Amino acid sequence: MHTLYGIKNCDTVKKARQWLDQNNIAYRFHDFRSDGLSHAQLNDFAARVDWNRLLNRSSTSWRQLSLEHQSELTWEKAIALMVTNPTLIKRPVLDTGDKLIIGFKVDHYQIELL
Repeated sequence: MHTLYGIKNCDTVKKARQWLDQNNIAYRFHDFRSDGLSHAQLNDFAARVDWNRLLNRSSTSWRQLSLEHQSELTWEKAIALMVTNPTLIKRPVLDTGDKLIIGFKVDHYQIELL
């Protein structure tokens, strides 16, 4: 079964959940805020896709970070930032078991899941 990671009130996550439901694709929803997220999970994500794709640099959370936190990012620093502030993760993250799909685009979900 697929796992959809995100934040319950995120509009893009809501669209992804609606699309999965409409297409009868079974999934488990994992809310970053209520269910948490560990270093191990994010390291697994980052090993499967470039961590730069996971980090949402256009988010309000990113803009609120100090220049010190934003500069000289490494894998380890980015993972630590995302663990402490999950709203820095581009949403949703769909784990199909074989691959991770970052973000939601109908065309991409159709190609990957149907």
